[in-house]
Amino acid sequence: MRNQDLRSGRSYDLGKMGLKQLWVAYLTHPTILLYFSLIIGCIVAVCYTFNGWVPVLSSIIVMIFGFPLIWYIIHRWIMHVSLLYRMKWSASLWKRIHFDHHQDPHLLNVLFGSPLNTIPTIIIIGGGLGYLVGGFCGFFASIGTAVYMSCFYEFFHCIQHLNYKPKSRYVSHIKQVHVLHHFHYEKGNFGITNYFWDKIFGTYYEDAKARPRSPTVFNMGYTVKEAEHYPWVMLKTGAPPRDRPAGSNFREHKKDCTQHTQKAA
Repeated sequence: MRNQDLRSGRSYDLGKMGLKQLWVAYLTHPTILLYFSLIIGCIVAVCYTFNGWVPVLSSIIVMIFGFPLIWYIIHRWIMHVSLLYRMKWSASLWKRIHFDHHQDPHLLNVLFGSPLNTIPTIIIIGGGLGYLVGGFCGFFASIGTAVYMSCFYEFFHCIQHLNYKPKSRYVSHIKQVHVLHHFHYEKGNFGITNYFWDKIFGTYYEDAKARPRSPTVFNMGYTVKEAEHYPWVMLKTGAPPRDRPAGSNFREHKKDCTQHTQKAA
């Protein structure tokens, strides 16, 4: 598939793309290209401020283990709370960082986090932790690691929504678990490639039997009734919130969830 085709609106529908098409879309996407540039910039900055391997390696290790927890906290207690859409000044932010993704889980352009939100978060949290561990050298090493892990997360997040059956048992498993988050019960399975913290906090589940199907799985609680009281997201969208994606593959995924449940039983 040619790159110009991938940039034509709904051609970015992961539900209609294969693995080869994803690689083209992923490697040419402006957000990913920006992340690659930041990683290179951080490597240069680490070399310039280098003061020993201990600060560098310590910062990298802290971020490798810290990133899944940071993601879990942001996903569960920021992206999935109603407070942001109830305030006019933060409604657009909430819409972009997660509501649009749940309304249309296969749309690549809203699957990636906006760099305007992700990069400041990485600099403040990731860079802050790195600086505490290793000074300026650790600051850049930690940011570079966090951006790299973001690229890793984003790619596998795409796989989880892609029209593709993974051969790897691990990838197949994380895809199955994430599909449940989007098409069965949104208040669980907040991880992407790592569900350790879901298991620690009791939000992990592997099959549809473990949780009742949520009526707000596609709108995260921003129903038509809520939109009447807090209209800012609806006004920005230009349409009332939906209880399933447009042109929905909902029946397909409901069938997938049922099959996984039967297999688990």
